[in-house]
Order: sequence, then structure tokens, then C-alpha cells
Amino acid sequence: MKKKVLAILLSAAMVISMAACGGGGNDSGDSGSADSGAATEDAGDAADDAGSSEGGSKGYSFQMIVKSFQSTYWQAAIQGVEQAKAELGVEVEANGPANESDIADQVQMLDSAIEKKPDGIALAACDTKSVVDSLAKALEAGIPVVCFDTGVDEAPEGSVYATVATDNAAAGAVAAENIFPVIEEKIKAATTDAKVRIGEVNQDATALNIQQRGQGFIDKMIELCNGADKKVAVVGNEFYVNATEGAVAEAEAEVIIEVGVPAQTTVDLASTEAQKIMSKDDTIAIFGSNQTTAEGVVTANQTLNKLSTDPEKGIIGAGFDAGTPQKEAILNDQLIGSVTQSPLMMGYEAVVTLTKICDGEEVADIPMDGYWYSKDNMEDDNIAPNLYD
Repeated sequence: MKKKVLAILLSAAMVISMAACGGGGNDSGDSGSADSGAATEDAGDAADDAGSSEGGSKGYSFQMIVKSFQSTYWQAAIQGVEQAKAELGVEVEANGPANESDIADQVQMLDSAIEKKPDGIALAACDTKSVVDSLAKALEAGIPVVCFDTGVDEAPEGSVYATVATDNAAAGAVAAENIFPVIEEKIKAATTDAKVRIGEVNQDATALNIQQRGQGFIDKMIELCNGADKKVAVVGNEFYVNATEGAVAEAEAEVIIEVGVPAQTTVDLASTEAQKIMSKDDTIAIFGSNQTTAEGVVTANQTLNKLSTDPEKGIIGAGFDAGTPQKEAILNDQLIGSVTQSPLMMGYEAVVTLTKICDGEEVADIPMDGYWYSKDNMEDDNIAPNLYD
């Protein structure tokens, strides 16, 4: 199929002038894990920039709170952290809950990190509203925070110095843009009496990045269907139903987008949501909006055997992020492709940005690239480094 590459840019970055951090922990002698290709080259450039700061960057001690250590996505982010530690001579203590649904556990970890009075904190919030009070504590304590993977819209002013993240609305949209041409003829043939259904499984409705990504897919799919003169209804999870503009009542629609959200962020529960959608006779496509839910779609197919890259033979599936099960599903013609981010570079850039803050430099939000990949381009130089296992 036609190859598309998405260079995702964040909205206008806010540049903030920073005061230098206080002295932190000890120099690190750890050696980090590094990917090859573009990611490593970019990382080297960032390290050169940070290392050239006046006053040096040795001795800073940072806390990092990830969403969980459950998926290889976050393990890849930690690889980037380890690489930055080795190159910059800083200490980073990483922590995170067992599961991305363990919101209270993550807040407790963040509060504990603040109590340690580090030189800075890198945060990937499971639930953006839940961390607002903690960010206020960090601000009061004079501890700079860099968000990565997802921003915190309601953060107290001045508490978050920069955000390292993908434009998730655009990332969700690119999945819709690649699914739509494959199912276009089925959409054009749909009527109010013979509707077609497109599924989307999102891991939650609380994390800002997942909200934006899920909504980005829905909005773009509605736009594309409307362009084919078809009306769309959105059903399922209440958050996404209420957040969607431009949808119609189910009875009036030719196309239904059904959104499933598991009770907890696990592959098994995501698989259950996917099975509910894939078991319906009118389902023609399904999208898993992160690694866990994409693997849930693949797991559901082990029972149902309905996924295909041919719309005449089965349900068209697509995913997000990477991981061995998802990559194998693409190679085995179960998924048409996925959108990948660069978690390694997000982890790396978060540490580099904290180091620059402590060196007294100005920092800004950092846009990260994301790419559509299929079996045709998985080995490309700008794709392969981001396809972690």
C-alpha cells in the first residue's frame, strides 16, 4: 500500500527562561543502551548541545516517573534515559506504577519524588488531572518539571518548563488516513439500513495523549466519511461520545464509530473490548490506539480470526506504537500497519532538557516525529530505530 510518513509537530512551543538548578546527586558511570540509525544520531546532537552549557552538567540528580514498566514502550523510553545519563554524567532514578491504570500509585510516587528534592523531575502522567496538586508542590519547592509523552494542560503556571511529546491528535488522524482508503468502497456502499462499523479501542479516557489520539482518529474519520457523503454516529465510551463534534444520531448514520475502553490497561481487557466490536457482523475496521490496545486487537483475533489486509476477506486492523506482537501481525497480514512514536528519544530528550534547565539555558517544548509503517517500509532508516520490541 502507499507509504505515508508523518512528521508530527506540536503546536507553537512556549520558550521559558530558566534559573539554574541546585547541586544534585553523584556523577553516573552507567552505560546506556542506544539504538542505531536516526535516533542515535539525533541523541548525539542533543548531548553535544547540553554538554556545551556553561558551568557543565555533571552532578545533577533527577527523578523520572513513567506511566508503567508494563510495556516495551516504556522500557524503550528508559533506554533513552540510560543513554542520556551516560553521556551527560547525571543521575536519574526512574519509577512508575505496575499498570497505567494505577493512577493513585503514580501520584504517590510523584509526591515521594518531590520530597527527595531532586534537581528536576521528568513526568509522564497517567491521568493529567490527578497530578495538578503535585505539580503545585513541585513549583513551591522550586523543582522544575519536564513532561514527556503527554502534556498536562491544567498544570499550575510555571510548574512545567517544557513538554516532550508527539502531536497525538495528528497521530490518531494519520491512522484514519491510512485505514480509510482501504475501506472506502465499503463506506461508499453503506446506507442507513446497511450500516458499517469502525472500531477504536483506547486504553483510557483520562490521559491527555490518549484522549487526543483517540479523538484525532475519530475526527479525521468523520471528516473522511463526510467527504464520501456519509454521516457518522459515535457510540460506546461516554467521554469520546461527548467530546465528538459533527456526529449524528445512530439512526441517521450510515457509518458507526464504536469506541471501547477497558476497565484497566491490560492486553486481556483490551482484547475483551476488541472482541465485542470485532464480533459484530457490520464491523469493517478497527484501530488500537497504543501498544496495549493494539496487542489487544491482535489477541482478540486469535479467537475470532477476522483480521485481514483485504477488506473483502475480513476486518481491516491498524495499531499504534510497536512491540513484537504488533510487528508480527503486520508482517503476517493481520494489520495493515501502525503509527510509531520514538519513546527512546522522548526519554532521552526529557533528561537533556532537565540538564539544560539546570545549566540555566532557555528550553522549549520539543516536537517528536511519528511515522506510519507497514510491512513495506519497516526496514527504512527513519522507521526501524523506532520499532522497539
